[in-house]
Amino acid sequence: MDSLAVKNSTETRSVDPVWSKIREAAQAAAAAEPVLAGTLHATILSQSRFEGALSYHLARLAGTTEVPAALIRQIFEEAFNADPAIGLAARADLMAVADRDPACTSLLDPLLWFKGYQALQTYRVSHWLWKQGRRDLAHYLQSRASSLFALDIHPGAVIGKGIFLDHGTGIVIGETAVVEDGVSMLHGVTLGGTGKERGDRHPKVRRGVLLGAGAKVLGNIEIGACAKIAAGSVVLDPVPAGCTAAGVPARIIGCVDVPEPALEMDQRI
Repeated sequence: MDSLAVKNSTETRSVDPVWSKIREAAQAAAAAEPVLAGTLHATILSQSRFEGALSYHLARLAGTTEVPAALIRQIFEEAFNADPAIGLAARADLMAVADRDPACTSLLDPLLWFKGYQALQTYRVSHWLWKQGRRDLAHYLQSRASSLFALDIHPGAVIGKGIFLDHGTGIVIGETAVVEDGVSMLHGVTLGGTGKERGDRHPKVRRGVLLGAGAKVLGNIEIGACAKIAAGSVVLDPVPAGCTAAGVPARIIGCVDVPEPALEMDQRI
């Protein structure tokens, strides 16, 4: 890499408004709640970049006696360094939570406390491992995330950026599922198969879709861009873009009344 490229790369890393806001929030939280100062210093204030804070925190959560946190952190850092898009997606996910979750009071909340966000970032590293052919290690991270966060995302799934997993508990995303950018889903959502079939067997959820709490979308079907799936629905057939589906089994009941339901987070139908 030539000197100009190095300079530009350094400047790009140093200008990170998301990381600056996180550090500011951590400093304020440490002053307001001294009992958390040690945790905030170790996780945020002593780190030089967002990816470092994320790798430290997730590795600390996922570490075990047999596979210690230090080794897991090395894996996360390897992934972040090899594919900068992982860090960019993690930032987009963070901002999605801040924008769509009224319970989010600062950017610290998702990073440190919200398991939907934490599980999604663990998935991103396991997916990188999966693509590298390191499937046993990818499954290991999937298993640890499932135990820690009570949701299960297969490392083979393809998930875009700006994703919001609200609460997270009980979410299941299968191996061949696709979730495009800007999707929001609540607890208990399943993107699953319909039986023992193999191959491409899971849903394809296009951009801007809102999946309500407990919705089950089953089979290799498409949920069109900016559609809305009502809470508790069981979807077995494709849903066209911009439509609302509800019921068991789900049927089309009308059109959405906002450009992107995932951003509005309005569960009413």
